[in-house]
Amino acid sequence: MAGGPSRRTATLVAVAVVLGWLVVGVIAGPYAGKLGDVATNDNSAFLPPNAEATRAMDLSTGFVPKQTTPALIVYERTSGITPADQQRVQADAARFAQVPGVVSPLPPPIVSQDGQAVQVIVPVASTEGEQIRQVVTRLRDIAGGDRDGLTVDVAGPAGLLGDLIEIFGAIDGPLLLVTLVVVLVILLIVYRSPVLWIFPLLAAGMSYSLASIFVYYLASNDIIKLNGQAQGILTVLVFGAGTDYALLLIARYREELHRHDQPWAALKTAWKGAASAIIASGVTVIASLLCLLLSSLNSNRALGPVAAVGIAATLLVMLTFLPALLLLGGRWAFWPRRPRFDHADAQAEHGIWGRVAGFVARRARTVWLVTAVLLAVMILGLTQLGITTLGQSQLFTKRTDSVAGQDVIARHFPAGTGSPAMIFTKQATAGQVAQVAQGVPGVSAVRPFTGAGPGEPSEPNAPPKVVDGRVQLDATLVDPPDSHAAERTIRNLREAVHKVAGADAVVGGFTAVDVDTADASARDRNVIIPVVLLVIAIVLALLLRALVAPILLIATVVLSFLATLGLCGVIFRYLLDYPGVDQSFPLFAFVFLVALGIDYNIFLMSRVREESVRRGTRAGVLAGLAVTGGVITSAGIVLAATFSALSVLPLVPLVELGVAVAIGVLLDTIVVRSLLVPALAYDLGPVIWWPSRLSRGVRDGDQTGAAVGRAR
Repeated sequence: MAGGPSRRTATLVAVAVVLGWLVVGVIAGPYAGKLGDVATNDNSAFLPPNAEATRAMDLSTGFVPKQTTPALIVYERTSGITPADQQRVQADAARFAQVPGVVSPLPPPIVSQDGQAVQVIVPVASTEGEQIRQVVTRLRDIAGGDRDGLTVDVAGPAGLLGDLIEIFGAIDGPLLLVTLVVVLVILLIVYRSPVLWIFPLLAAGMSYSLASIFVYYLASNDIIKLNGQAQGILTVLVFGAGTDYALLLIARYREELHRHDQPWAALKTAWKGAASAIIASGVTVIASLLCLLLSSLNSNRALGPVAAVGIAATLLVMLTFLPALLLLGGRWAFWPRRPRFDHADAQAEHGIWGRVAGFVARRARTVWLVTAVLLAVMILGLTQLGITTLGQSQLFTKRTDSVAGQDVIARHFPAGTGSPAMIFTKQATAGQVAQVAQGVPGVSAVRPFTGAGPGEPSEPNAPPKVVDGRVQLDATLVDPPDSHAAERTIRNLREAVHKVAGADAVVGGFTAVDVDTADASARDRNVIIPVVLLVIAIVLALLLRALVAPILLIATVVLSFLATLGLCGVIFRYLLDYPGVDQSFPLFAFVFLVALGIDYNIFLMSRVREESVRRGTRAGVLAGLAVTGGVITSAGIVLAATFSALSVLPLVPLVELGVAVAIGVLLDTIVVRSLLVPALAYDLGPVIWWPSRLSRGVRDGDQTGAAVGRAR
């Protein structure tokens, strides 16, 4: 298009591009539904290699022929377990042992001291991976439902993992469907056209297909580890960001159609005007996401490339496939509101935002001071945002079978039964380590592992199994393995056994994984957040060719981010009644809110700079705000709505992330980008472009900018 081709040539090129992309779509499309096949949702698979829980898992491989994840089937009758109940438990246990994926022989059923519950520990081979859901489903089918007052639940780590996999399995269906419907409805409202909505939605779908095929092969070849959370974020991010880029390009195309008689000439000018902002936006998001590679958690390191691939695919499609579709659609695609070739001023179609620009010009200093104070007040809500490790009962928005089973276990057994802490120590110090461990508050019992059977409690007097001069001690905890109390016990247990001279003790297990994950998340926040800010500052400085403007934009977005967290703290605690946010929430919220929030400032300020070159800074600020106000607000609503679609998954961390991004994006588009940034830029004037030449000298537009604002 750069050479100004004839109508026929332009049409042929557009047809070739569209056909080429349709072929790509046919090849890549099926992979969108296959991502779940290469996803891994076991937290232990994402731990850093140097974590103590990881070392413990490595040591455990020598003690058991197969690594197992226990499923705990618990039977409860509050009036007391009857002989008939015991017969049913024995019969079920025999059938459990025959299920493919279960490692037999099973340990004998354990009756609670109060006689009201029976627990069967069923070791499931860890090599089953994602197939563990099928094993858990089969165990639940065998156990059956509640009968004559006897309740049956399948809990434990395997039950929890089965529930998580079932939830993430909804990503390929309900989440994608909800996202598509949300985008479709908003596009119909924005364009009020029965035709135009097809183009951005088709391009977004193509972006998702292209991203899916790359992510699938990266995950299937173990280059990255894909989990359900990253898969869900990929879906909403591609459709949200893709629709945003489409809105920006289409708005500029519509604007240029008023100035050019031929659609290809209008599209050429629109592409050149919008591409720099879209590319800068995409590069900023990609660079921010790739900072997650600095994470010590494999799950975070996976999310970075997965989401970055999604944005890269979206950029490629939106800058090639979408323009070709728009060229073929011509003016009729905007029917019934087709733009005419009438040389109309771009600001003429933006009356509402023109009035907003006039208001900003008249009260610039008051506007930015009031909005800054309002955001600062919201930050006070951070006191209500508790960063914690969500327990199993707090992880889901609905009561699952694994949660119900864990509650039964907590009522009748030491809550840590079936998920003991594993202590590996030198054989010579095993007795001393066991004695020290038994004295740690929160530890119910410590027994040596004899190797008699997978998951089977070791006999107190049986000789321990020795592997390479080490023995394994199983420490049963008093509290549920996913509770804060259990985590404190693990920390205290580690501190106690590490003090035993010559023991070289290592503590692992289910709870230890949570502890090490929390520690790694805290480290990641401290390392990655400053790097993301530095990367964004560099990209903005290169785009705007200034230093003051990038600092200004980053400061406003960080202020918006903190205000968002404060508002979320109040919403999560008092409206949704959530106990707090997961350890990974602040980092993910920061990366998405800052990277995506800066997008809208890029869209605004790149246009402001373009207008400032012609009109002067203050007049350029008003013009940029007027012409971009509608499209950026629409883009923000689209992105907020698509991330809100995460709420269809009954998982608290994803609901919290979706709500936070939605709130943050709306704050950015409605308050920060519409009022705070333009008011600050207008008040400062040309100095925002320092040290570029644009900051020197006063143009007529700068002299008359205030007068223009007053006139409006």
